Amino acid sequence: MIQARAQVTVRYAETDMMGIVYHANYLPWFEVARTQLLREQGFPYRQLEADGYRIPVLDVAAKYIRPALYDDTLTIIATMKEKPLLRMRIEYEVRRGEELLATGHSGHAFCDLQGRPTRPPADFTALMNRVFS
Repeated sequence: MIQARAQVTVRYAETDMMGIVYHANYLPWFEVARTQLLREQGFPYRQLEADGYRIPVLDVAAKYIRPALYDDTLTIIATMKEKPLLRMRIEYEVRRGEELLATGHSGHAFCDLQGRPTRPPADFTALMNRVFS
């Protein structure tokens, strides 16, 4: 299992008239944590793209438990629990302190620059084999 944490502070523009975060704004926060997870493993998105890879979202879901509010400091936790093969699944938690506000997941695949599915880079596969052995 690998995990990363990212923090965001809820901006006013991310809320509705009641000061509650609009549901779609959780997805960019998932992306922030996912990007952090890959960066911490030595695979920043920018480098993967420079090497000719894309990692499109195949599916995404979120479950909202408690509302996030304007000016909250949130921690988004991204976790990869299973070794990715051709697809990669990342799970998320959004927390305000210890309080769980939302959960979610996203599924991804590696593609080449033309959008065709491809195997992950060899060094990525080698790292995942070590991490999940």
